[in-house]
Amino acid sequence: MTTQTVIWVSFTGYCLLLLLIGAWASRKVHDESDFFIAGKGEGGGLGAWTAGLSYAASTSSAWVLLGFTGKVYSSGLVALWLLPGIFGGYILTWLVMGPRLNAETEERGHITIVDFMTADITGGWKRGVRVLAAVLILFCFVFYISSQFDAAGKAMSQIFGIDKSLAILLGALIIVFYCLLGGFWAASVTDMLQAIVMLAGCIIVPLAVIHAAGGLSAIRTGVIAHAPQNYLSLTHGAVGMAGLGVIMGTLGIGLGAAGQPQLINRIMSVKTRKARVQAAFITIGWGVLIFTGLTLMAFAARAMGEGLGFTLTSKGEDLFFKAASAFLPAVMAGLVIAAVMSAVMSTVDSLLLAAASAVSHDMGIRYKNSKAALTAGRLAMIGVAVIAVLLTLFLPKDIYSRVLFSWVALGAAFGPITLVRCLGWKVKAVFVFMAMLGGFLIAVLASSHHGGIAGNIEKWGSWLFALMVLFAGRERTPK
Repeated sequence: MTTQTVIWVSFTGYCLLLLLIGAWASRKVHDESDFFIAGKGEGGGLGAWTAGLSYAASTSSAWVLLGFTGKVYSSGLVALWLLPGIFGGYILTWLVMGPRLNAETEERGHITIVDFMTADITGGWKRGVRVLAAVLILFCFVFYISSQFDAAGKAMSQIFGIDKSLAILLGALIIVFYCLLGGFWAASVTDMLQAIVMLAGCIIVPLAVIHAAGGLSAIRTGVIAHAPQNYLSLTHGAVGMAGLGVIMGTLGIGLGAAGQPQLINRIMSVKTRKARVQAAFITIGWGVLIFTGLTLMAFAARAMGEGLGFTLTSKGEDLFFKAASAFLPAVMAGLVIAAVMSAVMSTVDSLLLAAASAVSHDMGIRYKNSKAALTAGRLAMIGVAVIAVLLTLFLPKDIYSRVLFSWVALGAAFGPITLVRCLGWKVKAVFVFMAMLGGFLIAVLASSHHGGIAGNIEKWGSWLFALMVLFAGRERTPK
């Protein structure tokens, strides 16, 4: 049996398992609540391991396996400022915002983050806020989903030698099919599985590359010898305020977690308070293992220089699966390709569900019955997937920048509003609308400019503006 055949068999078996999970989960889906949030409002919900690992897999998508690894490989130590921001995002969402999100979902039967944000809003502005939120989710998520499809296409075309466009279509069909069957139940269970597979890949491949590089001491010597200027600088050579700007710009990426519907839904859906706390530490522990392995692999690859045995792109986003093919036997390489595809699928299924709920639920459309609402959600999912595939095929862009644009913009739109509601603020509807729109527009406009100042305005300035608007519109409790 050839190496290519072994890889095909391994990957095909993994995909069939995902489809079987979708078929199993379909028995749990009876209405809109089951499809979008695992029936939380009716005594359902996720356990700690399912919630924690599915959250971890959803937040650590293809941009981690491919984009983060490439960023460390190409930029060096400065890329590691991402990590405090990422783990800060875990703590903010699970432990600071989590108690209110989880308890209120149980009490009031919320299905989406938009339900939570607008729960205390009355009057005509409520519909406006909901429609604006739905439009922003769709706008951002088609780019985000597109980046994941692009990652799938790159991985499959590199390893299997098939056309990238065909690979993108194949990956999209698998994801959409099992999501249509099992909804949030299928997405959460498959994400848990995918998190385990991703973790295995992020241990096996780095160990192989570190061994090929000659060990940790050889990596240190090799990085000093082969790395470009400022590679080992935490600020890329910038000093003073410029260096602080580099640090703050990178740390600010973690704020985006507070406004991501696909992540907040995991917290909303956890069964109990105890399970939520356990899920938080499961997520954090998983992240420590993943990021440690990928960072060491990137430095090991840089240390080997021309002796790596293969050529990487300038951004290094192909390092993970090229290293797997070069340093692992066929069966292990098949597992690694499954890990790459896991990273893609674990985010795409959740994004598709969030985007579908934006169309069929958050817009405030009324349906004759629960079956009609469920059908509308499934049709919306198909529509979003088609748009994202077309965007992937005809508007190529690197994974890292496309994901960060979507992540930061949506985080600035929803994060401040969700946070202040979790803190107990009650804000007038018109100020919620202005904060959402203003935060989003500032992030989008700043993202179109280069430089440290623009980057900090995109990540921090958008949040500051939104928080100031929300504070101005806060309703004072009578004494």
